[in-house]
Amino acid sequence: MKMAPILRAFAAHRPPLPALLVHTGQHYDREMNDRLFDDLRLPHPDINLEVGSGTHAVQTAEVMRRFEPVLDAQRPACVLVVGDVNSTLACALVCAKKDVPVVHVEAGLRSHDRRMPEEINRLLTDQIADRLYTTERGAHANLAREGVAAERICFVGNVMIDSLLANSELAPAATRTLELAGVAPQVVDGEQGYAVVTLHRPSNVDRPESLRPLLSVLREVSEKLPLIFAMHPRTRANMERFGLQDLLRSSRIVLLPPQGYLEMLGLLQGARLVLSDSGGLQEESTALGVPCLTIRENTERPITVDQGTNTLVGSNPAAIRRGVDEILAGAGKTGRIPEFWDGRAAERIAGDLAAWLLARHAQASS
Repeated sequence: MKMAPILRAFAAHRPPLPALLVHTGQHYDREMNDRLFDDLRLPHPDINLEVGSGTHAVQTAEVMRRFEPVLDAQRPACVLVVGDVNSTLACALVCAKKDVPVVHVEAGLRSHDRRMPEEINRLLTDQIADRLYTTERGAHANLAREGVAAERICFVGNVMIDSLLANSELAPAATRTLELAGVAPQVVDGEQGYAVVTLHRPSNVDRPESLRPLLSVLREVSEKLPLIFAMHPRTRANMERFGLQDLLRSSRIVLLPPQGYLEMLGLLQGARLVLSDSGGLQEESTALGVPCLTIRENTERPITVDQGTNTLVGSNPAAIRRGVDEILAGAGKTGRIPEFWDGRAAERIAGDLAAWLLARHAQASS
C-alpha cells in the first residue's frame, strides 16, 4: 500500500526515477500477495527473495542474507524502505554495512513501547537512514530527541492515504464482499450499520487470559450492531487452540478470512465504527472520517488521536463498551484530515529524492 503510489510517482517524475522492486517475501501467502499486487495496480516484483516465516531473528537474518547479493549485483544509488516490518530493518542494516544510502518512508513514528518489535525496527532504521520522510510533524520531535539532524528529515505526508484516495472508487461495497463470502448481506444492511473488527497483535491474541475478555466484549457489542470480523490466521488459530470459538457464534457476527486491500477498504467506507489493534486502520479510518477504537494502550500514530477519529481504549472491556456506546449515541470523534494527507505524498517524495540524489552526485563529483 505504501510502495504502489511511490513507484507511480517515480514513473511520472520528469525525468523518471528508475527503480528495481525487491519483495522480501516476509508476507509469504502467494495468493494474498498476488491479489494485493493486482488490487494496487502494483507491478510484480523484479526480485522476490521468498524469505517466508520464522522468528523475528531468523526472518531478519534471512532477509539480510538474501538481500546482500542483490545489493552487490545492482549497486543502486540508494535503497528505499517503508514502514516498520522486519524487512525494513534487515535491508537497512545490509545497506549500512555496504555504505549504500538508506531512504526511510514513514520515519519518526513512535509508540514509546519497546516491547513491540515494530518499535525496535523503527528506532534502528531511523538511526541508519540517510533521508527520512515523515507522515506527520510530530515525528520530527521524536527524531530530534534521538539525535537525527534536521537536514536529513523531510515532511511529505502519508503515502497510505495516497493509496486510499487512488482506490476508494474501486472498492466493492460491503454487501458485495459478503455475497461473495456466502453471507446474506442483510446482516449489515440495517439502519444501525455495522462495525469492522480486526485483531492480531500478540499482546491481545496470544494468551487466553487476554483473548477471552476481548472476544466476550465483542459478543456484547454485536448485540448493539453487527460485526464484520476479518480474522487474522494467528487469531483464528489461537481462538481454536484455547477453545474460545463459541464466544463468537452469533448471527450478528460475520467471520471472514483476511480480506484483499480493496475489499477491506470497501468495508471501512461503509462502517459505523472500527474496532482494531492495527496501525494502518487508525490512519485509514481517520482519512475516511469513521470513528475508530484502538485496542492498544499506545499508538505510534498519535495524530490519529489528536486530530483524527481514533480513541485508544486498551484491552479494558469497560472502556471498549463505553467507547462503542458513545459512538452509537452520536458522540464519536469526527476528526479532521491531517496536513498533507492529500494523496500527493508520493509526488513530494519523488521530487525531493530526485533533488537529493542529484546533490549527492554533484558533491561526490566535485
